[in-house]
Amino acid sequence: MVLGFNLRDSLRNKRNITTVIERNDRLEEIIDLINEKYVDTINSNQLYKNAVSGILKTLDPHTVYIPAEDLQDVNDDLEGGFSGVGVEFAIIRDTIQVTSVFDNGPAANAGVEPGDRLIKVGDSLVAGNGITSERIMHLLRGKQKSKVNVVVKRAITDSILQFRLVRDIIPTYSIDANLMLDEQTGFIKINRFSATTYKEFNKALTELKQKGAKQIVLDLRGNPGGYLDAASRIADDFLDDNKLIVYTQGLHNTRTEYKAHEDGLFEQGKLIILVDEGSASASEILAGALQDWDRGVVIGRRSYGKGLVQEQYEMPDGAGLRLTIAKYYTPSGRCIQRSFANGKDAYRNDYVKRYEAEEVTGQDTMAIADTTPYYTSKKRVVYGGGGIKPDVYVPFDTARISSAMAGMLYSEELRNAIWDYYIQNRKTLKFRDIADYGVSFNAMDQVTGRYLASLKPDARKVAARELARPTNKNLQQMHIKAQIARYLYRDNGYYSVSLKEDQVVKKALQVINSPAYSKIVSGK
Repeated sequence: MVLGFNLRDSLRNKRNITTVIERNDRLEEIIDLINEKYVDTINSNQLYKNAVSGILKTLDPHTVYIPAEDLQDVNDDLEGGFSGVGVEFAIIRDTIQVTSVFDNGPAANAGVEPGDRLIKVGDSLVAGNGITSERIMHLLRGKQKSKVNVVVKRAITDSILQFRLVRDIIPTYSIDANLMLDEQTGFIKINRFSATTYKEFNKALTELKQKGAKQIVLDLRGNPGGYLDAASRIADDFLDDNKLIVYTQGLHNTRTEYKAHEDGLFEQGKLIILVDEGSASASEILAGALQDWDRGVVIGRRSYGKGLVQEQYEMPDGAGLRLTIAKYYTPSGRCIQRSFANGKDAYRNDYVKRYEAEEVTGQDTMAIADTTPYYTSKKRVVYGGGGIKPDVYVPFDTARISSAMAGMLYSEELRNAIWDYYIQNRKTLKFRDIADYGVSFNAMDQVTGRYLASLKPDARKVAARELARPTNKNLQQMHIKAQIARYLYRDNGYYSVSLKEDQVVKKALQVINSPAYSKIVSGK
């Protein structure tokens, strides 16, 4: 009786158990009636999923239900690894081609090589039958230490080989590139914030400092976010003196603050942060903290505008619910969440509207959704409500590439020509390192010749006309060189080539090496 009396106040706002049972019974009764009386056959599990979707429909766009069959793949992206065989692949001519093999992974240890074409995985034929990337990933992944047989056709020799692979944990990396842009400027690109991101970042930054990096360009473009803790730990490496990084607060969650408390790896030295419309959530936390403390210059285009915090709950059937529990606020007090008052479709289509309004293509017409001014540590005015607005705006360069040229660069014919050249010359493509490759590799015309020869006469004339323009030819040659660099040196190789023509990176180097940098961060 005493226990019940003391629990009275804490349970006052909870749902009555009778109400819970009545509501569950009501849903069960409706589904039972449909099963018994409906005119056509229905799937009861799908009805439950639809019911959940209906409940969540009126909430924010980032509260989502994840079915049990999808939850593991979703979690793998954030946990920094998955159980598989250790290969990357591409679908070329309706065939799964192994593009790279992870060092010391199950496939590498068994003898699988880049260029091998997958014929069978287990009992499933996977060649020439319209196989999808999702299907092949499902077949190759499985429980750790489980076994799977794969049959491959070796490149060049066409010999058929069978391997019995024992699945193991394969790391997924969140650092796409860490390299030197010049003698004193390091570059780090982060593609997500996972459980292993800070460890990867710490290693990358340490290596760059050992190579002489005295200033850093941090690329968060296209980074959709992830774990808040990973972003705050990286911010800690750039901030000192117990500075506030971010705080979260919600109706049922009291204010929680994240502050810098470690001796950071890079608390001094110039810093550029690159963002665009694909930079969201944890990316905006990091960029917003550094901007609010005037620790670096933000360059690019307005970020996505996601200022909501989700917590994941696992359901008894193995599904997951990511529920928004709080908003996050940058050190100046701004929440950069975009409005979703016009519905989820309008919310998701915001980028299309921005593009049509020429905001990302040449006119900085970004509207300030929240007109309340906030102030950085040096009294610069910043705004919330619609993403992180960069200090230096760089529009998307649509004039640099025509639609015909874009179609050519990402065509199946060019992709096949690049792949065929790489496979046939893989044994002789030997270079000391990425820098040596950048200077020595010069076979782009050979690949272009293969590409043109593969086209039908009319398409060949159009392609030749486009490539007659020096700008287009240089762009295509850079694309070819970067793709082959990716096959040889993975993403670090790709970026070592492609960044040389990246307009936002060029702007970053211009700002960081000029008086403009100090003028911005000083508030002048």
